[in-house]
Amino acid sequence: MTENINALVPFGQEDVEVIEKESAYRGFYRVDKYTLRHRLFQGGWSKTMVREVMDRGHAVVVLPYDPVRDSIVMLSQFRVGAVTQLGAPEPAHSHYKISPWLVELVAGMIDAGESEEAVAAREMREEAGLTAQALTFATSYLSSPGGLTERISIYIAKVDATQAASFGGLAAEHEDIMVTEVSRTDAYRLLTEGLVDNAATVIGLQWLMLNRDALLSEWSQVVA
Repeated sequence: MTENINALVPFGQEDVEVIEKESAYRGFYRVDKYTLRHRLFQGGWSKTMVREVMDRGHAVVVLPYDPVRDSIVMLSQFRVGAVTQLGAPEPAHSHYKISPWLVELVAGMIDAGESEEAVAAREMREEAGLTAQALTFATSYLSSPGGLTERISIYIAKVDATQAASFGGLAAEHEDIMVTEVSRTDAYRLLTEGLVDNAATVIGLQWLMLNRDALLSEWSQVVA
C-alpha cells in the first residue's frame, strides 16, 4: 500500500525543463510567462508549452476559536474578485444570494523574511483586535496551482472571543471589516448552507470539524 501511495507523485522539480521565463505584467500582482516542458507518465517528454503564472506571494489564514464559549470569530469584507460573480446564476445548493461581501477568517500576506506565526499575530490584531493564547498549525495548500503560485497555510488560534473588536482592518490598505462572533454550530451551518463559499474558510471550518477533539486535548496541555 505504501508503495502505491508513493507512486502517486513519481516526479519532482528535476523533471521540469524551463526553457524561458519572461515578465508578462508587473502591477499589484506579477505575471510571468514560462516556456517549458515536463516528463510524461508513460515515458518521454511533453511538447514545449507556454504557460502564464500569477505570482501574488503566499498567505496565512487564522481561524480564531474560543473553546470556552465554543465560538468562532468571523469576518465580513468586500472582495473585488467576487464582483465578477454578480449577474451569474445563483448556485443551486446555496440558501443565500451572491454578494461581493464574503464571510471569512483572519488572513494576510507573508512579507519577505516574516514567519507565518508573525503574520498570524499581526493579522489577528489588525483585523479582529485579538491575541492568540495558543496557535496550532492546521494545514497548507496551493490555492489554484493551474496558474497561481500562492500557498496558503491555515492556523487555529485559541482566543477569548469577548475581546474581539467590532470592526477591523487598516484604512491605508482600504480594509473595511466587520467582526462577528458566531457559535461553532452556526458556523458549520453557514458552511453547509453555502454562505461560506471561499476556499480558505471552507477548509478551515472543515479542519475544525474533523480535528476539534484532538485540538482541545492539545490546548489543555498548554500552560498559559
